Amino acid sequence: MVLQAQEGQLTTSAVRVLVATAVPAERDAVAQALARPGIDVIAAGVGPALAAASTATALTTAALDGAPYGLVVSAGIAGGFAPHAPVGALVVAAEITAADLGAETPDGFLPVTELGFGTVTHRPPEALVREVAAATGARPGAILTVSTVTGSAVRAAQLRERHPTALAEAMEGFGVAEAAAAHRTPVLELRAVSNPVGPRDRAAWRIGDALAALTEAFGKLAPVLEGWHPHDR
Repeated sequence: MVLQAQEGQLTTSAVRVLVATAVPAERDAVAQALARPGIDVIAAGVGPALAAASTATALTTAALDGAPYGLVVSAGIAGGFAPHAPVGALVVAAEITAADLGAETPDGFLPVTELGFGTVTHRPPEALVREVAAATGARPGAILTVSTVTGSAVRAAQLRERHPTALAEAMEGFGVAEAAAAHRTPVLELRAVSNPVGPRDRAAWRIGDALAALTEAFGKLAPVLEGWHPHDR
């Protein structure tokens, strides 16, 4: 909790929130709607490794300063699996899954968990996911984290077959979630769809529209984040 001085007394406020995006354009889109004390927005970098390192650094620094974060949000734009999450849609993660963490075998892909170690999925608090979906209109489902963006219809179909509830893919969510888990901090992921998952067609990308949708979503989300408490996990 964050303690604030108010008329000579200390009162307990909502938890501090860290929002981690990949790039400055996403950070700025979120920050437009969340310019308020207790909510910090950072550009953590592209890819799960850099996102994890940057998020872990921010979480550690806050903890050492005596003002730890109580919630971490991975946010940005994403590719959407059509027709389940069309361009312009908002998606919120009911699960954050590393889709390519594992091994290729003659019988197909094996996630690292089936190799006998590690984890591939983090689950945000169910009640919070419901609140976010209700406040923003976001569709709940799996958001996949990949190290290589999908560029073919074949791979898109394979991912969807392995993860039937998948709505979108991005490159940072699992890394952010791993850092949050190391600090025993709940995590959330919210994305705006900028393009279909599949063959790379830059003419079909709607990055500006997706960033605008992200700003609008976080404007609606601010009261939810400010009112959320650890006991709601």
